[in-house]
Amino acid sequence: MSLTVLVPENDVLPPPADEPSTPQWTPPLDAEGLRFVLERIEKWKPLDVEAVFDDLDTAIGNQPPPVTTTGALVDRLRGHLKQLSDIAVADERYPPTAEMVQLVARGVPVRDERTPADYRQAVGLARRLAFVTSDLVEELIEARYIKGAE
Repeated sequence: MSLTVLVPENDVLPPPADEPSTPQWTPPLDAEGLRFVLERIEKWKPLDVEAVFDDLDTAIGNQPPPVTTTGALVDRLRGHLKQLSDIAVADERYPPTAEMVQLVARGVPVRDERTPADYRQAVGLARRLAFVTSDLVEELIEARYIKGAE
């Protein structure tokens, strides 16, 4: 039979000598690591599926994009494709489907292409980006990685 000791609430009892001690907690990141995380959070922009579909419509809709906005459209499509690619491979608990992996791989060289100065070639690049982005966003919606536009 063991003895029970009543101790007032504010008293701290040392652990028994035969009990292993708990190691001292150390933070998972140092100051530089925390600065890096803060920088990433400050630059983060949530996915705007409606903006993705608007840009897809502009790139592959019935009318070619205006000359003055084609460069900006290409840049936005690159950003959309990068963000969607990151979403596809972000969570190890939910690995991407084979189709997602293929689309992400197909998108890398297209994203890395330099924007041509010629308008028609720039429209061609915008459309190639748009087709890959469209396929990837549809695959992500179908797999329920993201929600579609309401």
